[in-house]
Formats: sequence, structure tokens, C-alpha cells
Amino acid sequence: MRRWILHWLLSGVSLIIVANILPGIEVDGFGAALLAAFVIGLVSATVGFLLKIIFLPFILLTLGVVYFLINGLMLKLASEIVPGFRVVGCLPAVLGSILLTIVDYLLFRLAGV
Repeated sequence: MRRWILHWLLSGVSLIIVANILPGIEVDGFGAALLAAFVIGLVSATVGFLLKIIFLPFILLTLGVVYFLINGLMLKLASEIVPGFRVVGCLPAVLGSILLTIVDYLLFRLAGV
């Protein structure tokens, strides 16, 4: 349970870092970032999982490019649900999902999670 909470907190911090780096992604505060991190995880685990299964042949054919597009779509979908979290445009959504993955990875490695 403690590991999930740490993972959630680090995901919120990652989202704030990405919002400060990438124009087109805005987070109003840490509370909005935590809620957005939760919704992104929930949306990715449900809708994103189904889309990745459905589009698996296209993911393989494009060597993973469609995978990044699906992750960007999940980020955009979460921004429509969470107040205080905005993703303006498709390019910031895709770039944000890539950058969010990198920042998440680095923070989790630094925290030893």
C-alpha cells in the first residue's frame, strides 16, 4: 500500500515537471496533479489497455509509433475529465506522454521504487 501511495505521489510530481517543461500542458496545482495522475492511471489501465490490444497489429507495423499516439490520447482524455489539468492540442499530448514516461522512470529510479 505504501508503494502505491509513493508511486501516485511521484506520478503527480512528474506531471508537474512535464507541465513546467512542455507548453500546452497546464496543471493548476499539486492537488490537480495528483487527481490527474490517478485518472491517467485509471484511463490507461482500462481504455488504454483495450486500445493497445485492438491496435496491436498497427503498433507492430509502425514499430511503436501508434503506441505513443494511444498514450497521448489517454493523456488528452484525462485532461477532459480532471478540472485544473489541461492538454491543449494533439502534439503536446503525444510529446507529453513521452516526456511523462521518461520523467516517471527517472524519478522512480531516484526514489528506488
